[in-house]
Amino acid sequence: MIMDNGKIYVRDYTGDDTIPAFLTFCVEQYKNYKGISGQEAFELISTNGILDYLEEHYEALHLESRQWLMKTIDELVESKVLIS
Repeated sequence: MIMDNGKIYVRDYTGDDTIPAFLTFCVEQYKNYKGISGQEAFELISTNGILDYLEEHYEALHLESRQWLMKTIDELVESKVLIS
């Protein structure tokens, strides 16, 4: 994912909505998990490369439970470690 002036561009979009749907799911579920707005959830997840991490590791991550994903995302957000 690339952000430019607050707009989101998906790299090399192929017409397959699988990964964008997964990323949306993660943001929406994290919003509910933390009791925050969608905008706040998106900002937390997109900061430090977490959204890119979720996209890059989709094949493994989408098989995990919602609870596991939320805990993992929360740990990444809390650690504030730049993921590259």
